[in-house]
Amino acid sequence: MIELDKLRNVGILGHGGAGKTSLGEAMLFAGGASQRLGRVEDGTTIFDFEPEEIRRRISLSTAFHSLSWKKVRLTLIDTPGYAAFLPDTINCIRGLGGAVFLLNPSTGLRVETERLWTRANDCSLSRLIFISKMEREKSNVREALEAIFSGLEVRGVYLQLPIGAEEGFKGVVDLLLMKAFIFDGEGGKFSQTEIPDDLKKPAQDLRVQLLESVAETDDALLEKYLEAQDLPLEDLKKGIRSGTLKGKLFPILYGSAMRQIGVSQLLDAIIDYLPSPLDQGEVQGKNPVTRELEKRVHDPSGPLAAYVFKTIIDPFAGKLSVMEIVSGKIATDMTVYNPNKQVKEKIGQLFRLEGKKQEPVREAYAGEIIAAAKLKEVASGDTLCEEKSPIQFEGLTHFSPLISFALEPKTKADEEKVPQGLHRMMEEDPTIEMHRDLQTREFIISGMGQLHIEVMVEKLKRKYGAEVELKAPKVPYKETVKGAASAQGKYKKQSGGRGQYGDTWLKIEPLPRGKGFEFVDQIVGGAIPRNYIPAVEKGIRETMVEGHLAGYPMVDVRVTLYDGSYHDVDSSDMAFKIAGSMGFKNAIEKAKPVILEPIMHMEITVPDECMGDVIGDLNSRRGKVLGMETNGHSQTIKALAPMAEVLKYAQDLHSMTSGRGGFHLEFARYEELPPHLAEKVIKEAKAAAEAHRKA
Repeated sequence: MIELDKLRNVGILGHGGAGKTSLGEAMLFAGGASQRLGRVEDGTTIFDFEPEEIRRRISLSTAFHSLSWKKVRLTLIDTPGYAAFLPDTINCIRGLGGAVFLLNPSTGLRVETERLWTRANDCSLSRLIFISKMEREKSNVREALEAIFSGLEVRGVYLQLPIGAEEGFKGVVDLLLMKAFIFDGEGGKFSQTEIPDDLKKPAQDLRVQLLESVAETDDALLEKYLEAQDLPLEDLKKGIRSGTLKGKLFPILYGSAMRQIGVSQLLDAIIDYLPSPLDQGEVQGKNPVTRELEKRVHDPSGPLAAYVFKTIIDPFAGKLSVMEIVSGKIATDMTVYNPNKQVKEKIGQLFRLEGKKQEPVREAYAGEIIAAAKLKEVASGDTLCEEKSPIQFEGLTHFSPLISFALEPKTKADEEKVPQGLHRMMEEDPTIEMHRDLQTREFIISGMGQLHIEVMVEKLKRKYGAEVELKAPKVPYKETVKGAASAQGKYKKQSGGRGQYGDTWLKIEPLPRGKGFEFVDQIVGGAIPRNYIPAVEKGIRETMVEGHLAGYPMVDVRVTLYDGSYHDVDSSDMAFKIAGSMGFKNAIEKAKPVILEPIMHMEITVPDECMGDVIGDLNSRRGKVLGMETNGHSQTIKALAPMAEVLKYAQDLHSMTSGRGGFHLEFARYEELPPHLAEKVIKEAKAAAEAHRKA
């Protein structure tokens, strides 16, 4: 068992392309956990090991690895930064003790950065800020950083000053020691020297700012500083640590992962300033029986409580449930309780994750991140505990899909493999949603963006042997009537022997939107025997499914059966079913049939400066703005828009807002499709039906 103060669980956070994976590789190399420095460009990194990640050169899923630094075991969690994969990162933040947050001054403030920073604030996550690509940054990096800090409303404190810029970046000035660290450009080796003359004044000014910022977080330190106009190194480090743990300070460091500059100093800062499990405080949950609030602290001797924050489907080890152990210990052959599913599970193999490899362990304790193999009922967001000391932590954050596609299996064999493969993938990634549209009979797959969906399709083929094509989903139009009409439906057939006879009089009229179908029986005096009336209704219902104008289901109509006649010998259920269908079709033609289209309710969050463009675009999509709410530097627009106009809205919003916008949509209601568009839909439906008939 490792002492709690000798553990750090640290996430590497930042927007896509900020250099998170490269920094993680540099840290593993510096700590001796890797014998070579992996490169994203070459596909040789330890963290990005899935074929889709190697090919695209981006992280698609959170990965784990550990290293030892100054007798502290550091578990690194490398997270995705692109918008389509942020839900994985956001849900994994719950398992972190602290984070290294990468900022890229040359790209400015990105929406992914804002989302991750806000989530980290919500979780009270202690953070260091690292500027990782200094070999590419211009000399005015401070100015660009201050603009980012202003947008994030962050109080950053500089622990270092960069020496040189772009190709000339060669080291950092340590503002605590007031010494320069010059790197020799090979393997992270450096020499400690005096501060270059041209940097002495800027370094002194920044040190004063650092001292003031730290002193302001603590009354005792402030008194010391006011007396001596300085602080002893030990007090200064304690003050930085205390301010960082409380979320009052965010220390800033510089470096270059590719050149191994500043990586050792970053590892030192992680040990010095980011929390161990001892520093993380209480974790709140509920007693699943009494529903009362309960709290657990990171204590190896306490009752078991672990939170499963990620699921990985490994080709060899099977399903891996990745968890943070909050209290107690977990061991192989141990029986644990899952209050979410109200079942017991026996722990089989336990692993420490090292990139794509797993290191078997017999047991793990509070404060550790561990993976358990082949737990049958456990899903991401579940709690594992002791049945006699139950607790249930809050589950995952739910994310609504932003984009949907129809999946068309290439062969009959593929059609059988698709649901199985997708269900396995949904265990790993809860943001994937799948259903079969009963109206269009299509497999509909939904995800967080086009890239997300494309990666799913690649994995379906590679892992589960199912090949599919992506198509825009068909819009599930419906049909209804605007007017009332009556008509006769009479079916009479005589072909020798017993004939067929059914005669109905029907009235059709519209119902309020969303009311579906209503059948009214007004037969009196035995004009139609009671036993034939259900057949009339059945004939009408079956005809409604086929539609009248374009083959779409008919809804929101009331059909009243008010008269008819029958034959003692020739009438039958089948005859009245056909008569009901004929009467319905005859009445529909006279009742002003129309096409209905689905309308979506949208909530779109955009930066202030993009609001005009987004509203103008909504108007061009036949959208209706319902209202706006201000939220910091952004606006949330509430609107209604036709589904047909927003099937590919994710890409368009990304373009309009330079990736800083986000949206959520859900079905609102059906409305009449304008006549000129209805004509087009009817024409296309008839052409498709004709093509299908010829085929």
